[in-house]
Amino acid sequence: MKKTVIFHTGYNLLKVMILVSACVLIRTSHGKFKEAVERIQQIKGVARVFPVLGRYDAVADVECPSISELGSTVVRISRLAGVVFTETLVEVQKQE
Repeated sequence: MKKTVIFHTGYNLLKVMILVSACVLIRTSHGKFKEAVERIQQIKGVARVFPVLGRYDAVADVECPSISELGSTVVRISRLAGVVFTETLVEVQKQE
């Protein structure tokens, strides 16, 4: 799903990388929230992490150049100490 789009702007060519985006819902173990979030923020592909109320403790916005790299990033998040469970919501491109 890695997609590169090239635009011709008259004199220059503009190469734009299209990213695969997802929200990763994260549940952490009791007392491990701060440590888990700090580690998640360091993972390549994680755009931001923020706390939430409800069944999950945090949400990570992830952007990767391919679906396989997105999968690897989510696996890295899920294997971190303090992370109990993740659920990934992959963005669906609107078909026009």
